[in-house]
Amino acid sequence: MGPSGVGKDSLIAYCRAHLKQDCPVAFAHRYITRPAQAGHENYISLSDAEFDLRRHHGIFLFDWAAHGYRYGAGLEVGTWLEKGLSVLLNGSRAYLPCALERMPDLVQVYISAPQDVLRGRLMGRSRETDGDVALRLARLPDYIPSPECFVIDNSWSLDEAGQQLLGLLEGLSRSHKEQAKGQPVEKYADDQHAKADHLSRS
Repeated sequence: MGPSGVGKDSLIAYCRAHLKQDCPVAFAHRYITRPAQAGHENYISLSDAEFDLRRHHGIFLFDWAAHGYRYGAGLEVGTWLEKGLSVLLNGSRAYLPCALERMPDLVQVYISAPQDVLRGRLMGRSRETDGDVALRLARLPDYIPSPECFVIDNSWSLDEAGQQLLGLLEGLSRSHKEQAKGQPVEKYADDQHAKADHLSRS
């Protein structure tokens, strides 16, 4: 999570490029009601009608609205978790309480940067008007990361912030492997399947 302009897409791209091949991490594609190629994120563009159809049939694990668009994460995320992968998702601060209700063991990561840095990045990407930039910056004081949240400062060096996020992903993956080793393979798979099934029906 993090405010617009903080560099979430850049950090995700950095992790894609530098993650070790044997590190079991999947990067979730978001479904967004925004025209294709309207940003740097590798997302799947949907019309409002397509989004409504998928939401009606329970195809999204998470879905929320922000900045005039609608966003979704598909049920495939639950399948990847069931298969023993860790999953990185570009999420929403406002939607976090709902996400935690559905997935209490979700790991929160907040990307931060000073307001002047954010303003410069937002203006530089030429996707928002001056008014849009002001509205996005006005949301900053509304969110304070919880004590359980990992905070990564992306003020200056992408490499430094990227290495922090990589270290977190690799550490979580190792922890996940150790938990799996403590159970018979069949029981671990059954437990993960039950979690995914519960999520898909809730």
